[in-house]
Amino acid sequence: MSEEVDRAIRGMGTVADSPRVWLIVGEKRGDNAQIRNLALAVGWAFEEKMIRVAPAWVDGKPLVRASLDHVDRDRSDPLEGPWPHLVITAGRRLASVGLWIKRASQGRTRLVVIGKPRGRAEKFDLIVVAAHYVISDAPNVARHAFPLNQVDPDALAAAKKAWQGRLTLLPPPLTALMVGGPTGGLRFDVRTAQDLLEKTLEVVAAQRGSLYITTSRRTPAAVANWLRGSYSDSAQLYFYDPDSAWEENPYQGLLALADDFVVTADSLSMMVEVAQLGRPLRIHPLEREAGAIERGLVAVGLLETSSPRTDPIPAGGLAARALAAIGRPIHSRDLTAISRRLVEMGLAGWLGEPEVLPAVYEDDALERAAERIRALVGGSE
Repeated sequence: MSEEVDRAIRGMGTVADSPRVWLIVGEKRGDNAQIRNLALAVGWAFEEKMIRVAPAWVDGKPLVRASLDHVDRDRSDPLEGPWPHLVITAGRRLASVGLWIKRASQGRTRLVVIGKPRGRAEKFDLIVVAAHYVISDAPNVARHAFPLNQVDPDALAAAKKAWQGRLTLLPPPLTALMVGGPTGGLRFDVRTAQDLLEKTLEVVAAQRGSLYITTSRRTPAAVANWLRGSYSDSAQLYFYDPDSAWEENPYQGLLALADDFVVTADSLSMMVEVAQLGRPLRIHPLEREAGAIERGLVAVGLLETSSPRTDPIPAGGLAARALAAIGRPIHSRDLTAISRRLVEMGLAGWLGEPEVLPAVYEDDALERAAERIRALVGGSE
């Protein structure tokens, strides 16, 4: 657990004078950050339970159900009573853990999930969804614009102090390029990386500055290997390592010290956190990964060509896109919704287009969701 979370817990009282709250967290740092931010907004003491999934389910997608079958019990924190009044979690793997806890508590635990669960939506007491999720209105659905990421000023100040001597050695202005990866049907191959790096280097050259490149958990090995052999000698490159300490990752240091940012459109948490800083953000849109049949349908005019800059792109394959086109959506997410909204609101611009001086970021989504949770748990006691 991070130092800022430790400080927050110590300042919020004890389990004895507030509802017992568990945060079910996993190996996705972006999801964990949203879970913690929502819990901090609620204002009650909480305990984190780290859940690690079995190797077969690291990339696999288990059914959403009350189950621990996909959990590596030996490497995860124990789950045993007394059961909490409230569980906050995110993602399908951890949502199943939350459902298991609710069942073990005989339904007394209130369960909040961030993001659309892929099944059993009625079993969740509150579903907190950003604009890119496609879900029907319901009494247990709370909508907001952007993912619930929140830049922590104390953490940013600490990162600035820790990384000052390492990043300020580079000639200013410093551009941070944050490389993501494929998700939900968006293409991210070596050709994508070539276009991304070429356009980013044009920005750096025009500014006569320097470049720091970081990869992410989703970055394909082929893209990472290409970057390793292709980036400029004047740039710094950090390869994401899931086993490294968080302090070794330059991400927080770059948030604190970089002058402007290039982020790929799959990286929702990164885009939102950078937008909050009020510094220039350039988004590199990702094209849809279309198969031969889909390309053929586009060629004969039965499907329209879609642009990630202007059009919704449904998560999933050809069936998801075709059904969305006739108004019968089966997809869970619009993969371009967050990047499009950031640009529309003047919080970012597209890479390769003129720089956008960012507008002021304003979003009260955390407090609105926190109010729903406090009412939910207060009404159950």
